[in-house]
Amino acid sequence: MDKFDQYKRLLRLGIAGIEIFIETLFFVYVWDEVYRELRVTMFLNKGNWMMIGFYVLYLIVFVYLYGGTKYAYYKKGQLILSQTLGTIIANALMYIQIIMVVGRFPFPTIWPMLVMSAADLVVIMLINQLSGGIFKKMFPPKRLLLICDMAYKENLIRKLSGRKDLYTVTRCVSAAEPLVKLQQEVQDCDAMMLYGLEEQKRNDLVKFCYEKSIRIYVAPEISDLLLRGADRVHSFDTPFLLLRNSGISFEQRVMKRAMDVIISGCMLLVASPFMLLTALAIKMEDHGPALFKQERVTLNGRKFYIYKFRSMIVDAEKNGAQFSSKNDSRITKVGKFIRATRLDELPQLLNILKGDMSIVGPRPERQQYIDEFCKETPEFIYRLKVKAGLTGYAQIYGKYNTTPLDKLKLDLMYIESYSVLLDMKLIFLTLKIMFTKESTEGVDEGQNHA
Repeated sequence: MDKFDQYKRLLRLGIAGIEIFIETLFFVYVWDEVYRELRVTMFLNKGNWMMIGFYVLYLIVFVYLYGGTKYAYYKKGQLILSQTLGTIIANALMYIQIIMVVGRFPFPTIWPMLVMSAADLVVIMLINQLSGGIFKKMFPPKRLLLICDMAYKENLIRKLSGRKDLYTVTRCVSAAEPLVKLQQEVQDCDAMMLYGLEEQKRNDLVKFCYEKSIRIYVAPEISDLLLRGADRVHSFDTPFLLLRNSGISFEQRVMKRAMDVIISGCMLLVASPFMLLTALAIKMEDHGPALFKQERVTLNGRKFYIYKFRSMIVDAEKNGAQFSSKNDSRITKVGKFIRATRLDELPQLLNILKGDMSIVGPRPERQQYIDEFCKETPEFIYRLKVKAGLTGYAQIYGKYNTTPLDKLKLDLMYIESYSVLLDMKLIFLTLKIMFTKESTEGVDEGQNHA
């Protein structure tokens, strides 16, 4: 273990704490000096501390929610985006509280908060510039031993090469090698990564690394993810895990449906002007229909028609269904914009109101693709244990071109750890991926998507 590794979390919290402290000082100045004369009633000290306390709470919750404390884990650009989104939402909520206190809306009260937000952004960029150098010096990339099924080697190396700030693959060893040799190989590395190993060999390596205190990254199998949602049973002195294997419970389904109706209804009211403008732009470009519908599959295999704004030419699939690729010539100019901004997804709010979809859940696939994916991965059908969603775990933590197996694993992580709070977290995180270009990347030419 690197000599500084034990201090990494404390350093992350310390830097995040400094950032929050500086932003709080900005708010204290704005609240006490700028808004003092605008208040309807003067606050006593307890009232002022209450406002400051609320602001600190909002900053901590939303900066943490968006991963703004994950220094040396996210790239610098991702960190700045995470902290900026968290700060903007905290400032927006605080502005709503200030309006209630000041009694004026929206001008001139908004200008101090806008200036404060700009100052916050400067602080965020400066702190990330300084902290990036500190973490790079204290926590160099880990020397990684990759043990994998050699059929997946190229894909894994490609992914790891995108995070040279975290990992340096020193050796790649076939998972077919004897256990003794694999145990010897790890001696000269900082960490081991396992992918596609036979179950017994993987379990033995995990135990070996635990005994030797060796850091290990393990790609979970389907059964691992199913066990994740198990309940502990202590009916007697032999511990058991209970897997109900029924998706989410009845009570959770009722609460989820209520949340879907309320949120989708409110979002339709707010989004209606943008939807009208989007429809007009599509119509003006090529005079084709603004909407298109397509059969998809949801809970328990039920079929429905999904609605989206058309982002491709009218006859995009005249030669049959196919995935969108990078630089796809079928995508229109307006289509590129509405895909990048996710505006093409807005009509699915109607599907949610109808009950075909949920706000959060696995993305609905076409029956043709489900049949193809199930030939390679029969467990792909497990995604239908819950209703399809507008956003979800796989959409937030994966990409458009993420392989079906990895999408399945991400969706199972969601299903087996479902809660209303998780849904709320994923809804907020969806705002972040709207600013992340990589999440909409098309399938690479020649990529074996299935």
